[in-house]
Amino acid sequence: MSDDICRIDVDATRAAGPLGHDWRFVGYDECNYTYMPEGKRLLGRFGALPDAPYWVRTHFMFCSGNCYGSPKFGSTNIYTEDADGNPVYDFTHYDMILDAIVESGNKPFVELGFMPEALADPKYQDQSHLPWVDLYRANGWTYPPKSWERWHAFIAALAAHLKERYGETELGTWYFELWNEPDIGYWAGGDDGYCTLYDYTENALHSVLPGARLSGPAVTGVFDGGSGRRLLQTFLKHCREGENACTGGTGARLDFVTFHVKGAHFPGGRPNADKAVPSVGNLVHQVEQGLDIVAAEGFGDRHVVLSEADPDTWAAGNIADNSNMRFRNSEYYASYVAAAYDRIRTLGEARGITVSPLAWAFMFPQEECFAGTRSFSTQDIDKPVFNAFRMFSRLGGTTVAVSGGIAPDLALERSIDEAYGKGTPQRYTGEGAQTVVGCVATVDTADDAAGDVVVDTVGDATVDAVENVAADTNDAAGGDVADRRAVRALVYSHCDDIDVDESHDVEVRVAGLRPGTYRLSHYRVDAAHSNAHTAWIVQGRPAYPQGEQYDAIRRAGELERLDADRTMTVPADGEPLVLRFALPTHALSLLTIDPVD
Repeated sequence: MSDDICRIDVDATRAAGPLGHDWRFVGYDECNYTYMPEGKRLLGRFGALPDAPYWVRTHFMFCSGNCYGSPKFGSTNIYTEDADGNPVYDFTHYDMILDAIVESGNKPFVELGFMPEALADPKYQDQSHLPWVDLYRANGWTYPPKSWERWHAFIAALAAHLKERYGETELGTWYFELWNEPDIGYWAGGDDGYCTLYDYTENALHSVLPGARLSGPAVTGVFDGGSGRRLLQTFLKHCREGENACTGGTGARLDFVTFHVKGAHFPGGRPNADKAVPSVGNLVHQVEQGLDIVAAEGFGDRHVVLSEADPDTWAAGNIADNSNMRFRNSEYYASYVAAAYDRIRTLGEARGITVSPLAWAFMFPQEECFAGTRSFSTQDIDKPVFNAFRMFSRLGGTTVAVSGGIAPDLALERSIDEAYGKGTPQRYTGEGAQTVVGCVATVDTADDAAGDVVVDTVGDATVDAVENVAADTNDAAGGDVADRRAVRALVYSHCDDIDVDESHDVEVRVAGLRPGTYRLSHYRVDAAHSNAHTAWIVQGRPAYPQGEQYDAIRRAGELERLDADRTMTVPADGEPLVLRFALPTHALSLLTIDPVD
């Protein structure tokens, strides 16, 4: 074996811990896109993944408007008032959104926001002298309520409606989060006002649904000296020991914690922008800072959801806004997600806390094909990043020991932090960045059937299951096919520099399999496999492909094997299986090893 081979060792006898499939969270701004035919179809593809359900978060659920979706806005008209000022509740469009999520086989991650026009403090109307500006859509939805008591009654009425429609048992599997990024322009009420909003919301929701899981504060990046860091600390301290504005008591119930992390910021108005790329390391270090704050404030035992965890900050922007959005169409986005999510997982495991990244991406109807928005599909054509989730979903529920690969250079990554003050990079080119090669491997437990993973709730994998894997696989005696376990190994390669196009020779050695015959399947995402974007380029970059051209592009978006399945034999002496292949710089390989008769 030459020195330049990247070796990865998988030991199927050494159970490392449960794999809760904690990545099963997605979201987007435009709530009305949810029940559009294209939105329903995409949700259905998530709901059909082996590890479904996925939890779905969307903005603007309480907003007033025409109930038609548009980039960065949506509305339901859930709350209005009659001529006498009495509340009028209309759950029609709200129910359409939630029903579409539930009927797709997924679960709502209910964002409680933003402010209905009739409930908003009327002071927002004094913020502009331009009579032709829609002041509510401009900023009225960011305002506090004109009456805390009316807000409380509204949340209680909503909870009662949900209880009647879905039942408490089902609602206990959902997540509820108050607002979005209240440390910036999404909230005009200040830090103390957000804490007051939370007190009234928590009291109203739990008075009707005591089993509902509620979180906050969903702040932006928790950088040193930033508004997100300040509000996260203020909010957690308030929940621990502050005076409750609703009850007069001490503190407020907090079931889990949310904050956001982003790997880059690409400003608009720059269709020919100088090269810039996201940073995996910077994003992961933001997670570290947030977890430090959560632990320091006494909530280190809570589930943390990174309710927006993305390579960059602006989902609705595209390549016409900033040419650097090009990465979203390609295999780069898939490898970025794999590298970032794996590091977030291991970071949480090291701290004994479940950390769930939420991908803020969906689809944009009527856009040109591969416009470069942050989306999983374009014109119903799946992008390479969706195939990353297809791969994730096929992993089992118990990890096994993995060593080798190419680990990240933390010193190099810290230099990026120093250059940007631990803030989100804007002009990071990635030049000189290393290529990281990593792997997560799982083995089926006795409860798994035919290699299909069943994960009921995030992080819910028992110690008994882990111990059973070790007991089963440590038994060196042979056994029939029912006694042997399937192995899944997801190998990824990523470099922040989008223009690096190299390849590593990879050798994966899988030890600890019982003797017998196994079927190897090798799935791949790279520039040439599971990549509709490449097929679209070959087809001449059509803005609106039709007929056979469209069909060819869409077929290329399916998860593809690198080569034909083959059988391999583990001899009686227990020698490991050895698998060798070339792995491009931006690529994912899923190896599935299944026992056969």
